[in-house]
Formats: sequence, C-alpha cells, structure tokens
Amino acid sequence: MRQLLALPTGLATGLVVLAASACSAPTPPRSDVPPVTPAGPATLPAPTGPHPVGTTALHLTDTSRPDPWDPDLDARRLKVTLWYPTERRDGQRAPYMTAKESELLLKGSGITGAPYDVLSKTRTNAVEDADPAGRGLPLVVLSPGFTKPVSTLTSLAEDLASRGYVVAGIDHTHESHATTLSDGRVAECLACDGDTDPGFGPRVVQGRAADVSFVLDWLTSRWKRSGLIDGGRVAMAGQSIGGAAAVAAMVKDSRVRAGIDMDGTAYARIPKSGFARPFMFIGAPQHVPGGRDTSWDRDWKLLTGWKRWLVLSGTEHHSFTDLPLLAGALGIRPAPRALSAARSAELTRTYVAAFLDQHLKSRRQPLLEGPSSRYPEVTFCPARCGSP
Repeated sequence: MRQLLALPTGLATGLVVLAASACSAPTPPRSDVPPVTPAGPATLPAPTGPHPVGTTALHLTDTSRPDPWDPDLDARRLKVTLWYPTERRDGQRAPYMTAKESELLLKGSGITGAPYDVLSKTRTNAVEDADPAGRGLPLVVLSPGFTKPVSTLTSLAEDLASRGYVVAGIDHTHESHATTLSDGRVAECLACDGDTDPGFGPRVVQGRAADVSFVLDWLTSRWKRSGLIDGGRVAMAGQSIGGAAAVAAMVKDSRVRAGIDMDGTAYARIPKSGFARPFMFIGAPQHVPGGRDTSWDRDWKLLTGWKRWLVLSGTEHHSFTDLPLLAGALGIRPAPRALSAARSAELTRTYVAAFLDQHLKSRRQPLLEGPSSRYPEVTFCPARCGSP
C-alpha cells in the first residue's frame, strides 16, 4: 500500500519513504543528482497568530483494548503532544524530536547524507510545558502520515495554537519509525511488516479512529485541564493516511464536527446514505478528478454537506508537512518547479485555518468561496479541475 508511487527527482532521492505511506526499501540515489551539503539545523517558520504557543506531551494508556500491532500488549499506549495558546513568551523551546527519534526516522527512511541527530536540533517556536491560557477553546486533532511522527506537522500545529486553538497531535504507536514512551523506551514500526497485506489501509484508519475517540474521552473528562477545551467544537485534520483516518474518526465519533484530508488516499468508507458534516480535501495534482487517486472522486459524491476539494499546483505528497522545511538540514535538493517550502507551509496553514475558523468559530471565510489572486496555486475542484 502506497499513497504516492513516484516523486520528482531530487527531493524524492532522500524523502521517498518519508513521503510515501508505507515502509519499503528506499529508492537508490540517482547518479545524475549531485549531493547537497546539509545546511545545518532547520528553523520552523514563526506562527502567524496573536498568541504565544506552549506545548506539552502526554502519555496515555487505553486499557479497554489491546495494541493492534503488538500481540503481547493488552493495552494501547499513546503519546499525545498538545500545542495551545499561552501568555508566556520566553522559556525553553520544545525539542522537535529526540536524537534517538531522529536517528530511527532517518535510518528508516534511507536518508544517509546528514547526521542522524540533525532533526533533534530543529528549532521550534513553542515554549515547553508553559501554562495554557484561556478556557473553552476549540480542539483540533492531528494525525500524521504512516511511518512519520506527529512532530512532522509541528509548523501547522504551532500556527493553529497561535490562532487560539488547542491542538492534540497523536503519535499512533508502532505506526511510526519512532515513538518515545513514558518510560523512555522507543517503540518502533511494527506495522511496517504488514503494509502490503490486503485490507491494511482500512485496518490502519479504523485503529486510528479508536485512538482518536480514546484521546477525546481523556482530554474532555479526565485531563486536569479539561476546561481549556470546548468538547462541542472538535475537528480533525491529517496528512496521508492520517487524512483518511479523519474520515474514519468522523464516521465513528459524532464529536468530530469537521475534518480535513491533506493528500491522503481515502480508505475509510462513508455510508452510502451520505455524510453531512463539513469536510475539505486539500492535496497535490495527483488528486484532480480522474487522476491517479480516484478515492476522492468516490467520496466527493457521498459528502452531502459543506465541502471543498482543493488542488495546489507545485505541491507533492509531503508538501503539507514540515518535510520541505527540513530538506536543507537533511541535505536534500528541492524538486524542480516545486513550490518553495515557505510557500507550501503558508498555503497549508492559511487554508486549514480558514476551514477551522469557519466551522469551529463560525467566522465566514471568503477565501473558501472561490479562487484567490493572492493564492493562484489553489484550484477549486471539481468545477475548475481537469484530468492530468
């Protein structure tokens, strides 16, 4: 199972496995692509909202079900990273990931041109363990692509928190190359051994939907700061198979009022009777109607409420994550004619925030009503899209 079968040369050389949704052997480097010297630690773009951002990590255990990937574990352990508004502007910035997580992610992805601890040196914007500010804030759940930790969505998470959202990013244990558990041990990707099995995609998204429901239960009823969250204003966004999991979570749990799929093949099946909650597809040109991935064509017909289908020219599968922002630190050459990393991040942040502001804060967003001269890369489908 793979979300993207081919990437442009250059960036694909190092990020092909990061950009794909499954574990497989990395593509050998092309001999005609010269190596790039790593540029040193990356710095994530500053959040655009008015609030400083805090972050903290929670380690949760769901004793009601076994781990779906490790038959020896009778409980599901999850790491949840929260980003939220704070009043604190100074303090220690949170690490992007640990040195061990960075090492396992690079090794698992076949990236050998940079020091293995390089991603642990990425500079973030959120203050570690700062006290949250506010009450009754809308909640956004984030789910990453397969094999990737939720830290690869940090720039989006920080931006949403600066705009007044609480963001809960879930590391789905054993579906990533590295997840650090509460006792310091690092869980690796056990699910990678079965990614070619029939039915693997639906199995993953159903498991993630169960993870989301448990996290919502915990945050809204058991967390000591549950008053920070308005349980009636919850949305979910995900990249790659995390986007497919947003559909599965919405079908399973009515508390998820709105959802976004960022360039993910849709594995969860929407009821034939239709689905009326707000939903947005946003993705790369492979997702035009009649393109290589037809799952959006199928689901578009079943979405009966507010919906948008946006295709961004110059983007690729990983453009909706931090990975282009990290390419220089990893010694990866950008793909020809691709949007810059800064522009990809700007477009992703802008359209995701507009969707959430409209559906969780009841603020009408003209940006979502049609093409914008400020963002000419964005095409509204299916009316203005053609086949590739």
